[in-house]
Amino acid sequence: MSYENLLIESEEAAVSVYEKKLSRGIKGLYADGIIWINKKLSNTEKRVILAEELGHHYTTAGHILDQTTVQNRKQELRARNWAYKKLVPLNKIVQAHKSGVRNRYELAEFLNVTEKFLDEAIKRYIEEYGLFKKVGEVTLCFQPLGLLNCFRLLNKKI
Repeated sequence: MSYENLLIESEEAAVSVYEKKLSRGIKGLYADGIIWINKKLSNTEKRVILAEELGHHYTTAGHILDQTTVQNRKQELRARNWAYKKLVPLNKIVQAHKSGVRNRYELAEFLNVTEKFLDEAIKRYIEEYGLFKKVGEVTLCFQPLGLLNCFRLLNKKI
């Protein structure tokens, strides 16, 4: 899903998206049906941030900037999980392997996400599924992210 498609999804969800220069260190914000994206980010970073902020629209409520409370951290995690599943779905990882992707850099490029976001998504999937997850007729091995090399071994009939 491209940045433009996420913008369309935002519009369909009655969420306005604005790109503007934000204070140093702030990449994006969501409040009351409005998302602000730092216009100084790369297109890939804007896509990742827009997905995270849309995740807030769909999954969180209230003012959660104070991350010292457990409830706010849980809401932040819910929004990020939404973004991980939106931008790094397991079936796309399988598709990447079938397309010849062989390392994290290539996978991040294939998925059009930052390497940091990809790493965070993989860590979250390990928390959720463990080191392996069956996807269709293949089994993903998340770690080491020789994950892509695990396909051949795990799919051979023994």
